[in-house]
Amino acid sequence: MTTTSPTRRMAKILATLGPSSNSEAQIRALVDAGANAFRLNFSHGMAADHAIRAGAVRNVAKATGKRLPILADLQGPKIRIGEVTEAVHLQNGATLVLDNNPAPGDATRVCLPHPAIMATLQVGDTIMVNDGVIQLKVTATDDDKVTTTVVAGGMFSSRKGVNVPGRTLPMSALTGKDKDDLKSALEIGVDWIALSFVQTAQDVRECKELVQGRAKVMAKIETRAAIDNLADILAEADGLMVARGDLGVELPTEDVPPLQKEMIDMARKAGKPIVVATQMLESMITNPRPTRAEANDVANAAYDGADCVMLSAESASGQYPVDAVSVMARIIVKAEQSALWRTGLDAKAPTCQKNQADAVAIAATKMAETIGAKAMVAFTESGSSIQRLSRLRALPDLIALTPYEKVARQVEFNWGVQGLVCPPVTDPEDMVAKAREQARAAGLVKDGDMMVVVAGIPFGQSGSTNMVRVVSA
Repeated sequence: MTTTSPTRRMAKILATLGPSSNSEAQIRALVDAGANAFRLNFSHGMAADHAIRAGAVRNVAKATGKRLPILADLQGPKIRIGEVTEAVHLQNGATLVLDNNPAPGDATRVCLPHPAIMATLQVGDTIMVNDGVIQLKVTATDDDKVTTTVVAGGMFSSRKGVNVPGRTLPMSALTGKDKDDLKSALEIGVDWIALSFVQTAQDVRECKELVQGRAKVMAKIETRAAIDNLADILAEADGLMVARGDLGVELPTEDVPPLQKEMIDMARKAGKPIVVATQMLESMITNPRPTRAEANDVANAAYDGADCVMLSAESASGQYPVDAVSVMARIIVKAEQSALWRTGLDAKAPTCQKNQADAVAIAATKMAETIGAKAMVAFTESGSSIQRLSRLRALPDLIALTPYEKVARQVEFNWGVQGLVCPPVTDPEDMVAKAREQARAAGLVKDGDMMVVVAGIPFGQSGSTNMVRVVSA
């Protein structure tokens, strides 16, 4: 039993751009292979590099007639130890002092140049160094130093990253560099901002105050503090990213898979897109085929109902960027042809709120299923109308018609949604005519197909969804 066509795909692919995918030709190849959106990683490269890549994406979008949203991923604050005279192997049970002395360290002490964090640490806290390879336990604290015992030893060298699981650290998610990068990203017209090192909803609010509505803000969930504050963060953010790399350092490895599923369910209930990221097809950086475990990882994200899955180094600097996108697309398509995929999505259907907009979305979805509609069309100013349909995981093609190019790109992150730009409508008959015209022009319907159209009257008023019509294409 199949539930989608052999080529149709509802979950989206976000591909990171980099040295392996710089040119318009390379980006076009990624689009042809199945990429739906592109990520600019501001942890690497200069603002000018990202501007060139963004321009290339826009040119490819124009050439292909597709909306290709661009996400700018900010680096965020990085907590690192200071210099070490030479690499040493820390032994289990050894004592290591973290202090504010900038002199190079050794096997007994090292500088932690973050006094506010030092002041936050308490006896019993765990400190992870070098992506969790080294684990320290705090045994004593003083004004200018913290004494730890090595619980899990390993090679210890300069400038390694530090994580403090379970502790909300007194630092903003936006560094000075991030604010400069944010300004650059907005100047080149990105559609989404991915905010790193989010700990609380206030981090998202701070970013939104700077963005001023010029882009959507996606909160990267990569700390235990973010997990503890997830509901508040989700309420404030426009979307989520499951950043499994740092999350896997902050949390026990076995905790990450169920948390991923819970976050997907929460985001779906809120009608906000969620991206599953990190090491999806990691082996394809150097190999033309993924491991079986990687294929299962991508398929499981699709089964869980993720809006989008992401490629990082696979497409940015790997040897097989186009193959990685193509393989990911094929895995998703195959998963979505399974009856288990549809059964799982239906079993996790969110409980809708008792309001007019949700009632219209439910009614429209039921109508579409009953009559076998080929497409569902939502006229939307902000994207909220189509998000309500997307979270119900309706199977017809989901078309967002909006007067705004930016909104048309932004909604492309949502499961199954295709954004199209349409002039404002003036009355119900104009609405039906434009829905028909746009869906036909996009090649999504033909003579005899049925469509369900959702809109709000009065037209042009955001959040007023109150009408459903069944029309013939």
